[in-house]
Amino acid sequence: MRILGIDPGTTAMGCAILEVEEGREPQVLHAGIATVISTSTSERLRELHEHLRQLITVWEPDVLAVEKLFFAKNVKTALDVSQGRGVILLTGALAGLTVYEYTPLEVKKIVTGDGTADKAQVQKMLKLTIPAISELRARDDVFDAIAIALTCFFCERAAMRARPRKS
Repeated sequence: MRILGIDPGTTAMGCAILEVEEGREPQVLHAGIATVISTSTSERLRELHEHLRQLITVWEPDVLAVEKLFFAKNVKTALDVSQGRGVILLTGALAGLTVYEYTPLEVKKIVTGDGTADKAQVQKMLKLTIPAISELRARDDVFDAIAIALTCFFCERAAMRARPRKS
């Protein structure tokens, strides 16, 4: 089972492909940032769509897990991130992926056991859960995407086991 985890942003999108198989620890097949360079909103959203479409084409995930916008102090940032989330949700739906959404609080609670955990605590637990990423040096957005994918795995494990793998 392959899970595409996405941490949406206004100019960058954290992305991770997590592969989970029965009896094996989760593996991160891909982790990175999709950077958007356009200044116009419509072009920025198009770029996000293209990045995501390419990830889906290359990695063929079974499901998409994306962070829900929980709250934001800055209204403009919240609107920009919401627009990006809309593109992410639409792109996943057009690709036929089942889409799961999780709040930051849910991700922190599932990954660390504490919904108030900070980013360092989340990263530490990710590295303990997936030892192969212990040397990964990346932006917080990348670790957030991995955490979102891992949350999806833990939350949806039973449902995902019942679904056959795409060929």
